[in-house]
Amino acid sequence: MAKALDAQIITTDTDVVRQIDSSICVISLGKTLKYPGFKQISAMLKFYFCDFSQDYDLFIFSGNWAHFAAHRHHPNLWYCHILIPFLYDEKVEFTSSKNPIKLLFFRIWKSFHSRLDIWSIKHVDQIIANSKHIRKKIFLYYKRSADMIYPPVETKKYYCIGYQDFWLSLNRIYPEKRIELQVASFKKIPEESLIIVGGFPEGDHSKGYAEKILRDLPDNVSVLGQIPEEELISLLARCKGFICTSINEPFGISLLEAMASGKPVIAVDSGGYRETVTIQTGLLVESNADSIVDAVRLISKNPEQYHDACIARAYQFDQERFAQELRTVVSKYHNKND
Repeated sequence: MAKALDAQIITTDTDVVRQIDSSICVISLGKTLKYPGFKQISAMLKFYFCDFSQDYDLFIFSGNWAHFAAHRHHPNLWYCHILIPFLYDEKVEFTSSKNPIKLLFFRIWKSFHSRLDIWSIKHVDQIIANSKHIRKKIFLYYKRSADMIYPPVETKKYYCIGYQDFWLSLNRIYPEKRIELQVASFKKIPEESLIIVGGFPEGDHSKGYAEKILRDLPDNVSVLGQIPEEELISLLARCKGFICTSINEPFGISLLEAMASGKPVIAVDSGGYRETVTIQTGLLVESNADSIVDAVRLISKNPEQYHDACIARAYQFDQERFAQELRTVVSKYHNKND
């Protein structure tokens, strides 16, 4: 978004942003506390108390915490990627702790934060959803309408060099990603193998969940954690196919990166996956191990047949399309407020 609009980025922890593109001007609000619960609170407070109201003529919020700056930064737009799962999706188990003190803290924190979240959204002038799925959730929980722009995929970075004997999964190691479903599926098919890529930021809630996953891995499943982008692109170029199991995924950029690499996708039939996966590019399946196993066995017979359709599908979500749609929405809204 910053490159498409020639804009500056104002955020909390800036290391990753600066690694992605050093040409973008990044302004730091300071580091967040690296402890579950307190990290989110500190991010919220940094955005709430910041004041750039005299420095820019339009503000775009992106992510779960930036919109807490909306109360003093107008006119504004919020590009909504996801409604925080533990606030708005009862299927997501945010904490697995049995400690009564931790459980009490979490319940108090959840109640407090959900009220603040809804209060903050009232100060947002216009919302842009990143999928039809999220647009429906915005209307359901916030009672607000929203424009919709699909996120971008930098398709030119990806390529295909074959279909080697492994499947790939790319996700943060969060409970809502249901990594345990991927592991359970490949336990049933020892003749296939799965590589899981992804970690979680320090201070997030998933350390216990990740440790549990790592304790129970079969021989044909490996977890690489966070790896350099070049290594990930190489894995995408060589894998047989791609697996997605997230609960109500808002959109799912990673599966389009797999398609840009010419690889078929197996995704659970829910959320934003329904807006990207077609019968020509893979399979949508039920959220259980048997369905995933059947799909893996079927696609493994001839994964090459999906190559052309996958690449064509990924190009429908290319960066240029995103930049053009974003500029159109921003121009329309900016002109309305002049």
